[in-house]
Amino acid sequence: MTLTPVAPLPEHEVRVRAPGKVNLSLRVGPREADGYHPVLTVFQAVSVFEEVVATPSDVRELTVSGPQAELVPTDASNLALRAAALLAERAGVDEGVHLHLHKGVPVAGGMAGGSADAAAALVACDALWRTGLGREDLLELAAELGSDVPFSFVGHTAVGSGRGHLLTPALSRGEFHWAFAVQDRGLSTAAVYSAYDELSAAAEPPDPEGDVPLMQALRAGDPRALGAALHNDLQLAALELDPGLAEPLAVAQDAGALGVVVSGSGPTVAALARSRQHALVLAAAFTASGVADRVLTAAGPVSGARVVAAD
Repeated sequence: MTLTPVAPLPEHEVRVRAPGKVNLSLRVGPREADGYHPVLTVFQAVSVFEEVVATPSDVRELTVSGPQAELVPTDASNLALRAAALLAERAGVDEGVHLHLHKGVPVAGGMAGGSADAAAALVACDALWRTGLGREDLLELAAELGSDVPFSFVGHTAVGSGRGHLLTPALSRGEFHWAFAVQDRGLSTAAVYSAYDELSAAAEPPDPEGDVPLMQALRAGDPRALGAALHNDLQLAALELDPGLAEPLAVAQDAGALGVVVSGSGPTVAALARSRQHALVLAAAFTASGVADRVLTAAGPVSGARVVAAD
C-alpha cells in the first residue's frame, strides 16, 4: 500500500478578528483636485466580524470562505494581501504567508469588510513575523491602505476627518443594537460618490456643528436621540443607483426602528433598535417582507482588530 505524504502542519498560526462598521453620520464635501472628497464621519464598530488566519508559507497567498466568498478577489489586488506586502516591505521581511479570510461583513455593502480584512491582516502578519513595529507604525500603514482601514484597526467609536482616515476617539456610553438588511448586489463606492457629485453640485465643506446632537446622544448613551440624529449625505445617491433600497428603509421605519440609514455607500441598510430583542423584531420584519437577501443583528461599539488566538 502506498501512503500519500501528508503536508507538514504550520509551525504556528495567528487568528485575528476585525469588525465591520456603521457610519452614524457621514457628511461629504465637494470633490477636490486630488479626486477625493473631504468627509466628516462618526464611525461605530459593530459585532459583525471578519476573521483572518495567518500561517507560514513559502509564498503570499489567500483563500476565502463564508457568505459571498466567491465575490472576493484572491489575487494581489486583495486588500489583505496588499496589507501583508506593505508590512513586509516596511519591516524588511522576506517571508511568505497564507492568509485565510472568513467573511462575516457583507461584500461591497458599505460596512468596510475589505478594510477590516486589511486591518486584520496587518495585525496577524505583524504577530506572525514578529516585526516589532509599534501600534502607531501599523496605524500609519493602515492609512496608506485605505480611508476606512485605520478605523477597522482601532474600532470602538470615533470621528473621522480628511478622507475618513484621521481619527479622534469619541466618548460613547452603553451599547447600541442594530439590524442590518444586506443585499447580495453590491454598490460601487466610486459610483455612489459620482452620483453624489451629480446630485450635489453645490455641496459645502462638512460642518461639524451638524453632529452635535449625535455626539450628545452617544455621550448620554441615549439610543432614541441617536436614532433621530443618524445622517448620511450619500443616501440619496445610493437610492438613485438602487431605488429598491427605499423598501428596507420603509420596512424598518414601520417596524419601529429608532432610526434607519443606508450604511456608508450602501447598499446595506442599518436600523437602530431599542434593545437586543427589538433588533430581532426588526430583523424578522426585514425577512418577512423579503426586502433583504440576508439579515444580520449586531451590537456596538466593539474593539478593533485584535488577536483572538495564536499557536
